Amino acid sequence: MSESTYRLAVIVGSTREGRFGSTAAKWFTEQAARHGGMEIDLIDLALHPLPATLSNEPNAEDAAALAEVTPRLEQADAYVVLTPEYNHSYPASLKTLIDWHYTQWRAKPVAFVSYGGLAGGLRAVEHLRPVFTELHAVPIREQVSLHSPWGKFDADGRHLDAEAGEEAAGAAKVMLDQLTWWALSLRDARAARPYGA
Repeated sequence: MSESTYRLAVIVGSTREGRFGSTAAKWFTEQAARHGGMEIDLIDLALHPLPATLSNEPNAEDAAALAEVTPRLEQADAYVVLTPEYNHSYPASLKTLIDWHYTQWRAKPVAFVSYGGLAGGLRAVEHLRPVFTELHAVPIREQVSLHSPWGKFDADGRHLDAEAGEEAAGAAKVMLDQLTWWALSLRDARAARPYGA
């Protein structure tokens, strides 16, 4: 990996049956690949269910489940969280992932792609920002919000409306430009001076 390339973990937060999250992930990872400059690691929580009961000393089964995710979060230089909005907030599966981890988030940037009804998942992101700040992560300002996206994308995650697709892609580029700056800058800072909270 070159100095100008970073590791991006894309986290699909929904585990609900029939979720739009898989489609959003296909769309976003295509945007990220087009942007370039990063190695993308897709972490789909539906494929990696984590134990609901938190413990400082997880049993062997829980430790095995965590081992499929924790090292990937540790290696990431930045994160993009894809979240729906459930009851004006984000899903429990996402909170479980966040709460199982601590040092992995420190001094790393987090960006958000949200989706939902008329609000486009914006309220879920507003709840996530202070949670990540508490964990010493750096939530960036720019985000992508997909409003009432059902039926607007094909099976491969391509937007069916060219104009709306171009607008969403533009928002993703702006967000990724900002995320890239933070990812590279904070990686350099952590290498020069280990972060202590």
